[in-house]
Amino acid sequence: MSEAGPFALLGPAYRGRALLLLVLIIAAALSEGAGLALLVPLLATLMQGPGGRIAELVADLGLPLAPGPLLALFVALASLRAGLNFWRGQVSTHLEFDLVDALRGRAWRALLHCDWRMLMNLERADTTSALIYRIDQSGFYVNQVIGATATALTLGGVGLAALAISWRMALAAALGGGMVVLAYRGLRQRAERTGDRMGQDYSRIYGRLNEGLGALRMIKSLGGEEAASSGLAREFSALRSSRLTFQRDQGLARATLQIGGAIFAAVLAWTTLVVWRLPVATVLPMVALFARAIPLLEVLQGALLGVAHTRPAVRSTLALIAAAEAAREPDLPLVQPPVPAREITLAGVTVRSGDSILLDDASGAIEARAITAIVGPSGAGKSTLADLIGGLITPDEGQVLIDGSALEEPLLRAWRRRVAYVHQDPVVLSASVRDNLRWAAPGTGDAGIVRALRDAAADFALGLPQGLDTMLGDGGRQLSGGERQRLMLARALLRDPALLILDEATSALDAESEAQIAAVLERLKARMAIVVISHRGALLDIADRTIRLDRGQIVSR
Repeated sequence: MSEAGPFALLGPAYRGRALLLLVLIIAAALSEGAGLALLVPLLATLMQGPGGRIAELVADLGLPLAPGPLLALFVALASLRAGLNFWRGQVSTHLEFDLVDALRGRAWRALLHCDWRMLMNLERADTTSALIYRIDQSGFYVNQVIGATATALTLGGVGLAALAISWRMALAAALGGGMVVLAYRGLRQRAERTGDRMGQDYSRIYGRLNEGLGALRMIKSLGGEEAASSGLAREFSALRSSRLTFQRDQGLARATLQIGGAIFAAVLAWTTLVVWRLPVATVLPMVALFARAIPLLEVLQGALLGVAHTRPAVRSTLALIAAAEAAREPDLPLVQPPVPAREITLAGVTVRSGDSILLDDASGAIEARAITAIVGPSGAGKSTLADLIGGLITPDEGQVLIDGSALEEPLLRAWRRRVAYVHQDPVVLSASVRDNLRWAAPGTGDAGIVRALRDAAADFALGLPQGLDTMLGDGGRQLSGGERQRLMLARALLRDPALLILDEATSALDAESEAQIAAVLERLKARMAIVVISHRGALLDIADRTIRLDRGQIVSR
């Protein structure tokens, strides 16, 4: 990955702002160098002695060697630099935020549009870390790159002023500064390794938190509070250690630079006054320049450490985006989705994931107006089969057919619009009843929502305090499990599906709630194909056909 990696995501308009930022940085650096160079004629005037080449240049330009005009020019240059730096700060901040937004938006869009097989293989905690922590770190990376560029160019302006005053002292100082940057190379490499460890620490923390929040009931029922607490504490301790290592390295770099800079400045001042016998009017401004350069060098070194520290976050973010975009589903024209009149057929389908075979030469049929149950032990391939007939994945071998027509692109993408899922863990938004249902069909009016609620035996929602405007809260916790599932069934029906898939949708419900959903499905099967994935219960009792899987193979139909 090149250092300009994240900047390459910016469009032409942003690149224009990046160029403006560079111009402002250069202008501010030159104004600072010019202001510092004015110290020579100013001191020469105040001391009534020779001022060297800068004083001669000022005189040649027709400017009077008098304290008043020189001080006014010095203040003007300082004011100009302050204005340029303020402008630069505003442009820099907006550019950084825009790039972070561009990265996050591009990463999210890439994930939304990539192939389902890749999504299945992603680690949720690692992906969450990339979308939040690592992209934020990428913004800090941009900030540090801009800061390092501005500081380096400001040092360049100081160096030009030093060259105009005394080339020997300027070259000696430049040699010392270059040696400092090279000497800290190992420290920057260690900062990069620390940044990589911190990214891994954050991924583990996100994973622990996701698991813990989803298992709070189990943790409390098993008395596992202390174990869960200590587990997360260990992850935060590892993160703390990584952060302390980076902070210690930064502090060590600053302290070493300050001590070394003081020694170098003292030696150079002694050399210029005693060995080279330069006039005081020349040496004093050079001392002032060095006094300005040493903090700048410290800032530059800190920025380079920051760049190295955040580089792994940028690298992993760009890698995620590249992988997701490489797996992007092709953009195809919209076609009329197929609607099965007879059956959905599996003809010798095989699905692989790496070296594993998820489905092996599976053949069978799902009737268009019936309830088909898919059963089998855990890991038998039930969810893979559901993803296959739902159009989320395509087989590596064999075909899926609808009434004899192969389900291939662009029909595959169109078919998804006629498929609806109801999962074991209902996805209830922290929004109103209306907004929860409209998620499946944004343009649906209230009449359609009411009809879907009644079809799903979920018309209890109409009797809630604010009706369709009732806010359901985080995860719909104010509803019972059966109510949530019936609400999700109503949402699925808003899509007017030709295929309805229920993946363990009633496994956590009581017998009464499961019976209510079974009764709903009995009524709905005249309108659509229904596939039920379940281990037990009322839904298996109402199935017209059963497909039994074992180790990726259909063992009975």
